[in-house]
Amino acid sequence: MAAGASRVFVSHLSGVPVFDPNGDQVGRVRDLVAMLRVGGRPPRLLGFVVEVVSRRRIFLPMTRVTGIDSGQVITTGVVNMRRFEQRPTERLILGEFLDRRVRLVETDEEVTILDVAIQQLPARRDWEIVKYFVRKGRGGALRRKGETLTVDWSAVSGFSLEEHGQGAESLVATFERLRPTDVANALHHLSPKRRSEVAAALDDDRLADVLEELPEDDQVEIIGKLKEERAADVLEAMDPDDAADLLSELPEEDKERLLMLMRPDDAADVRRLMSYEERTAGGLMTTEPIVLRPDATVADALARVRRPDLSPALAAQVYVCRPPDETPTGKYLGAVHFQRLLRDPPFTLVSSIVDSDLVPLTPDTPLSVVTSYLAAYNLVSVPVVDESGSLLGAVTVDDVLDHLLPEDWRETDFHGEEWVAHGG
Repeated sequence: MAAGASRVFVSHLSGVPVFDPNGDQVGRVRDLVAMLRVGGRPPRLLGFVVEVVSRRRIFLPMTRVTGIDSGQVITTGVVNMRRFEQRPTERLILGEFLDRRVRLVETDEEVTILDVAIQQLPARRDWEIVKYFVRKGRGGALRRKGETLTVDWSAVSGFSLEEHGQGAESLVATFERLRPTDVANALHHLSPKRRSEVAAALDDDRLADVLEELPEDDQVEIIGKLKEERAADVLEAMDPDDAADLLSELPEEDKERLLMLMRPDDAADVRRLMSYEERTAGGLMTTEPIVLRPDATVADALARVRRPDLSPALAAQVYVCRPPDETPTGKYLGAVHFQRLLRDPPFTLVSSIVDSDLVPLTPDTPLSVVTSYLAAYNLVSVPVVDESGSLLGAVTVDDVLDHLLPEDWRETDFHGEEWVAHGG
């Protein structure tokens, strides 16, 4: 991100234009959304409230932001146009932080917040609040008297969840440091009421990750208690194969209603996966492996592998196909393992180093054969190709394990002494 090492004051972002990668304006920044955290940690920036042309205000998560500089915000181009709704764990920085009277921890003096500085963490995509620009004494931003100073976020009291009480909000902040599997395990053991409250407070991407790790009964319960538009957003954020599995558990009319609310491209992927038998390569695969064209370079491939939202299994290899490069693709040419990418110069074309000897699977390949195939060739993912030679997706070892383990394996408590002792 262009401003990754720079500190940005939020007053400079109010009203700035938001552009997609092609330079077309999406809208303007109207506020920033932060989340309070426990354990003496600074509030984390979740995203922007953006006003689009229709004057509708939408949420733009930081995961969809690629640049903040020169009086503009650049997005990935993927924007959800549903209206922004503030959740219990969220705070609006311009609307709720600025002009707020708080106290300095060291002197207990009352100060007014005039501005807030955010900064991206080194080597990560997360942004946090790092500084407050404050004025001593009473009065807001229009009052000119009183000393002004910039202080660390920790020098001000009033912005921690410990000071705001407990409940679902505090639980969500506590869960932030946990892996999705551990959050899912904790949710499973909550009462239905509290589980619903926590699920409602999680952001879409986080809830999607957690749902993928929950038993089916819990998934159905949680998705059924969300507003339908929110449920569709969460299904879009899930891996297509997991979304297809969840939708398959719902009554037909509920399933169709949610599919109609999803973005057409996402819904099409899910419908395609639901057309295959569950315990086959087609039913197990994800439709979002890393696909590159033959003229892509090793540098291009490594850039794709580095994406933080990819699972290790999907990042283990890239698939080279003729256009189109979204599944179902053009003709599948072969795969390149990431270790091979590390051994070749960055300018090398991936088409020159593909492994074309490994025979891909067909979508009707049964689970037993998929399992044996992964074990025989020491693979963590394998391509699935249709009869015309187009890549449909990839089956990863974690999806295979999901179907080999006992049905209640997700209900196992991984927080016992034995698990911790072994590094869990």
